[in-house]
Amino acid sequence: MEDINNYISTNKDRFINELIDLLKIPSISADPAYSKDVLAAAKAVKKSLDDAGCENTEICGTKGYPVVYGDKIIDPNLPTVLVYGHYDVQPPDPMDLWTSPPFEPVIKKTELHPDGAIFARGACDDKGQFFMHVKAVEYMIKNNTLPCNVKFMIEGEEEVGSDSLEDFLKENSEKFKNDIILISDTGMIANDTPSITTGLRGLSYVEVEVTGANRDLHSGIYGGAAPNPINVLAKMIAELHDEDNHITIPGFYDKVQVIPDDERAEMAKAPFNLEAYKKSLDIDDVHGEKGYTTTERFGIRPTLDVNGIWGGYMGEGAKTVIASKAYAKISMRLVPDQDWHEITGLFTKHFKSLAPKSVKVKVTPHHGGQAYVTPIESDGYQAASKAMETTFGKTPVPQRTGGSIPIVALFENVFDSKTILLGFGLDSDAIHSPNEHFGVWNFLKGIETIPYFYKYYTEMKA
Repeated sequence: MEDINNYISTNKDRFINELIDLLKIPSISADPAYSKDVLAAAKAVKKSLDDAGCENTEICGTKGYPVVYGDKIIDPNLPTVLVYGHYDVQPPDPMDLWTSPPFEPVIKKTELHPDGAIFARGACDDKGQFFMHVKAVEYMIKNNTLPCNVKFMIEGEEEVGSDSLEDFLKENSEKFKNDIILISDTGMIANDTPSITTGLRGLSYVEVEVTGANRDLHSGIYGGAAPNPINVLAKMIAELHDEDNHITIPGFYDKVQVIPDDERAEMAKAPFNLEAYKKSLDIDDVHGEKGYTTTERFGIRPTLDVNGIWGGYMGEGAKTVIASKAYAKISMRLVPDQDWHEITGLFTKHFKSLAPKSVKVKVTPHHGGQAYVTPIESDGYQAASKAMETTFGKTPVPQRTGGSIPIVALFENVFDSKTILLGFGLDSDAIHSPNEHFGVWNFLKGIETIPYFYKYYTEMKA
């Protein structure tokens, strides 16, 4: 592995330009208007695997957007690493908050990224991060240092819940059979404080609709007499939390794991500057469940948040109407032992119970997934830790994070193999937000580190 840094130095500009070309494709899976672009991204990913030296590459059809596959099998008796990533991206809205167009990537220097960061939708989540793996495998193949087998599975529906993936995996389980799964769709604490994600929260995502009258009404003639769905919805949402920001859904916490005090104390050792956190968000104080620290609130506790709310007239000027309908999108982040199907049912029952008789309520589940915890004693985690220690010069911190990757628990059920979450992004990279970016240093550091994971994991399995 001694020449990995020379290979990166020689090919740095090419790596970045290839990533920029991929980022130019607006592969927004949530919006059917971009379906051709999503498929174009799949083709671009296949080409990148071909160029890296992978074999048996193909675009595999699913009931939704395709999965891109490629492999390099050097010896069936050696371990097989399955690399997962996704080529679809979040919608870029709100557009007016971007300082540069979301699909016209630019490199800008920032305080946290003095070497520059690539600003574009998907830069960190997840095109930039899975592309690190493509380039790392390219290095190993071209320099004959790949120590084990590798398979790629890059999908196009992660941002909409990976709805097609479960059936696809069950139908193709032998094709994707592996010993360990490697994912870079998470982050680390800081560039000088490497960390490995050991836990992900689950997810239940729903849309609610509150209906009053059979049409929009004149607010002067009907105001005060007819139900106002927007007012009702706002009150119903407010009742989902109590004064301690505790979620009020009956049964919601019944299966939540209680983290022992000694484990909470270990988690608290991870570097975290509350004042810097507030400053980065431009807020005067944090907000959350009473009795827990900020890091615990976003790492080990379940949450309920409104992701969007709308209804009535939202155009220019005034229109004095009482809307017939009001809507909201709500996500619940879940912790180990909470089943997302059960939580969705509990939410539906409780939310409908909050409604007065004057309105009708509809709850539509969208997608969800189970929480996941990676054991730090496993060979995979130890290999990842040793790889980061090699390239960062310090042992990474194990860390649970608040994000969700619903397919991780599915992988364990289908393959009976563990997942290692080896992410190189930062919390400040604004994933899912305007001005998403990924540090050039982080991108290249990932390419440098990943080959060491293969080396150490293969040695541990020998």
